[in-house]
Amino acid sequence: MTWVYWTLVAVYTITIVSIIGVVLSENRNPVKSLAWITVLLMFPVGGIVLYLFFGRSIKNKRMISRRQKRKLLRDSASVDITSLPEEFPAEHRQQIELGRSLAQAVFYTGNDPTVYHTAADKFEALLDDIASARHFIHLQYYIIEDDCIGGRVAEALIESTRRGVRVKMIYDHIGCLGVKSRFFDRLREAGVEVYPFFKVAFPWFATRINWRNHRKICVIDGEIGYVGGMNIADRYITGGRFDCWRDTHMRITGPAVAALHYSFAVDWTFMGRPLIEEKIGPQTAVAGASAGMQLLTCGPTSEWSNVAMLMLKAIGNAKKRVYIQTPYFLPPESMLRALQAAALSRVDVRVMMPRRSDSLILTYASYSYVYECLRAGIKIYLFDAGMLHSKTMMIDNDFCSIGSANVDFRSFEHNFESTMFIYSAETNAELCRQFMADLSRSTRLYASQWRKRPMMQKAKESLVRLLSPVL
Repeated sequence: MTWVYWTLVAVYTITIVSIIGVVLSENRNPVKSLAWITVLLMFPVGGIVLYLFFGRSIKNKRMISRRQKRKLLRDSASVDITSLPEEFPAEHRQQIELGRSLAQAVFYTGNDPTVYHTAADKFEALLDDIASARHFIHLQYYIIEDDCIGGRVAEALIESTRRGVRVKMIYDHIGCLGVKSRFFDRLREAGVEVYPFFKVAFPWFATRINWRNHRKICVIDGEIGYVGGMNIADRYITGGRFDCWRDTHMRITGPAVAALHYSFAVDWTFMGRPLIEEKIGPQTAVAGASAGMQLLTCGPTSEWSNVAMLMLKAIGNAKKRVYIQTPYFLPPESMLRALQAAALSRVDVRVMMPRRSDSLILTYASYSYVYECLRAGIKIYLFDAGMLHSKTMMIDNDFCSIGSANVDFRSFEHNFESTMFIYSAETNAELCRQFMADLSRSTRLYASQWRKRPMMQKAKESLVRLLSPVL
């Protein structure tokens, strides 16, 4: 049996060395490469399994062909930023150009946004819009639960198909893993075109489980769009096991709806479906509306970390303040340094996260970054009233963002995400008002107090932080 033992040892050693060689050859972020090497060495068999499931890369994989992309973009009415008023800040022009370079993201003016801070308000508006749909509905969510609100949305979609409205739905297979198939079968039988994104099944189990579609988008008749952080589940309304669930979503009318339509169409085609038939032509600006918008999507197929890079650029351009709300705070090194540099430059930098999130591991990982922020003068607040799931950023007085991306490695590198960057003093002010309201239900952390937390908690934070690039 000795030769069998040594043969297995040799095969295992060669396997580990080979995988480490692959990790190094991909020239990833050194922090992430080191994290994977640590996992492979610390967890002998489990490390290999984790790498097969979560460590592989599909960067630069094309989601749709260039011909299909041109066809979808043909009717998008792009704004020439050279025609914008002279008072439009040069920093904003740079950010818009960056969005175009990163993802061919079109900039639209003349949009009218409505921001929702509670899921009850958002879903009442969404159900009303679904009931008023005349031509088509495109719905895409990470989670669609078979519960009260999920049932109401399903019934509204089924009723729409009876009126002759064409309905397409994308749900994430892992996000909805606990949902019985009969829920989606009922929608299909009623005429709704329902498809799971990256269905995880043999033989693609290990190659798909890590890349999830985290977007929350709805487009109705090409005239109304929704984007933000709320999934379709009762806990977003009731709070679930939390006293409350604070989140942010946005309803849009105006030309920027075309960006949401394009994002949905790309994901639909990426799943092997034909190019969508529903077309929307150039949209006219909403009378009296002035909000400029640019939607950036990102995912594991992107050449660049699109959302993260535009956030970095905006943080670097900040002159007065940077306010961030995120349920999980695991910033890449570049973003952590950008926030520290802004705070050290006397910019008012504030980060709000939940005291207790829906993931204990991610809570510990988020806490591990707190002290570095406090040392640089970044103000950290823990939301005490419940689960803070909002993903917003407000910079100075006229720039902000609402979307599905958290400030963490997974959102910036592994998930398919969508974030709307908004150039509007009114929307910025609305989000800042809510930020201040949330501040009254939060506790500010101070370095002197944070250093005194229990040693066991510090140890847990340090251990989990080692894995933060792969969480």
